[in-house]
Amino acid sequence: MPERKPGPKGTTKVTFSLPKEVDAESVTLCGDFNDWNTTSHPLRHYKDGHFALSVNLPGGEYRYRFLLDGARWENDWEADDYVANEFGGEDSVLRV
Repeated sequence: MPERKPGPKGTTKVTFSLPKEVDAESVTLCGDFNDWNTTSHPLRHYKDGHFALSVNLPGGEYRYRFLLDGARWENDWEADDYVANEFGGEDSVLRV
């Protein structure tokens, strides 16, 4: 599951990551916490090949997915849960 640590002002710092086995040049985090914006939360691509990004979130439940190379959607392999979405797939779920 995404790593969680105390964040500023009552938030939780959540670190989202994808392993180096992911075949992508770029990854963006999209979810209901950022109105599914496909550009606002790019993950950093580390030298060892994995991708990661930390975000401070208030308590709650969030749906999210990763957008790979601006074209392919991928769920978080370590999400808290998965729920059906309106497009016939599933979204990852995070509980903070």
